[in-house]
Amino acid sequence: MTTTVLADLSAPDHAQAIIRLLNDYAQDPMGGGAALSVFTQANLIAELQKRPGVYVVLAWDADQPVGLAVCFEGFSTFACKPLLNIHDLMVAAPYRGRGIAKQLLAHAENIALSLGCCKLTLEVLAGNTPAQAAYRWFGFAGYELNPAMGQALFYEKKLGG
Repeated sequence: MTTTVLADLSAPDHAQAIIRLLNDYAQDPMGGGAALSVFTQANLIAELQKRPGVYVVLAWDADQPVGLAVCFEGFSTFACKPLLNIHDLMVAAPYRGRGIAKQLLAHAENIALSLGCCKLTLEVLAGNTPAQAAYRWFGFAGYELNPAMGQALFYEKKLGG
């Protein structure tokens, strides 16, 4: 049976699980296809611990970490309420198709509700149709303010090294 827990970033087993799962995700085509840098692996947990509003949900199958959702509290200026962004969500390849992503999403939603958030947000690659199906099943939809203006697009501009 798979369970989800809010990660304790100071617990070594949780920290190791987060790095391992994120590294697996990074190496997947949906995560970019390259391992996390040595720097990221060495510093990620300490950097997450410095930031308020970080929530990491881990999925476990017995003592095996099998999925995670890394969430950050943000703020909706239009609603004047907090929001919770699911920045990373992944399930280890051998465990996909078992509803674990939905368990992670439900746990993230419970965190958001406890914080008084007005919404959950996330991004998904256009080619990641299995994830899109799970998100739609869970109630996510494309974002638009005015249908005449179309759906929002996600852009980035990389800075520094």
